[in-house]
Amino acid sequence: MLKFTANLSLLFNEVELIDRFKAAKQHGFDAVEIQFPYGLNAETLRDTLDEQQLKLVLFNVDAADLLQGGEGLACVPDKRDQFRQAVAQTVEYAELLKPEAINVLPGRCLDENHLPEYMEIFKENLYFAAEAFSPLGIKTVFEAVNTLDMRGFIIHSGSQMLDILNQLNRPDLFMQYDIYHMQMMGEKPEQFIAEHAYQIGHIQFADCPGRGQPGTGEIDFERVFSAIEKSAYAGWVGAEYKPVGTTADSLNWLRLV
Repeated sequence: MLKFTANLSLLFNEVELIDRFKAAKQHGFDAVEIQFPYGLNAETLRDTLDEQQLKLVLFNVDAADLLQGGEGLACVPDKRDQFRQAVAQTVEYAELLKPEAINVLPGRCLDENHLPEYMEIFKENLYFAAEAFSPLGIKTVFEAVNTLDMRGFIIHSGSQMLDILNQLNRPDLFMQYDIYHMQMMGEKPEQFIAEHAYQIGHIQFADCPGRGQPGTGEIDFERVFSAIEKSAYAGWVGAEYKPVGTTADSLNWLRLV
């Protein structure tokens, strides 16, 4: 049976972040994920998770200006020190919150002439992050993001992720596979998950196009969820969509499983 997490950066946004944990629990979730938890004190987060009996499965290393249109941290040559400071901050949170995985967002290169250098910096920084998180028993994951929503994102396909895994060759490094982003790039998520489930550390989903809940776009989620369940993947599946309507009204997809 599939295990779902609620992404609290997008779901239950009718209330403040600290109140979304209770809302998630009330709507049947036993686990949550957050894109960037750093606006809240780590001790407060831990206590809230304990109070609601929730597991925090995943969060991201800080990505600076990425969501505001910038290049982020993980691939930018002159931001290497800033990235390492972000990893140190993540370790402090991880020691208290004990997630299963931490995501490193590759970032963008807005000048294609510099792309080879950006790719090399990303691989170095990804290796550095894995070295930091592995002693805590935490998987490091990284994800491909579609270039329609994020122009210049340096990792935007399943084949690129596989190539990086092969190059770095670490047993603690995995893909974070986002069904929405890969569908936007014209890939076939069901087939990819079936073939590469053992190399996937976390799965996220939203419908496509629009990034709403299942049923608002073109993806057959009954088939997708069935494919995940039949695959070798045994991890969590993160609901990371932008609810059309209230979050509570967007949860009808849970009936598919």
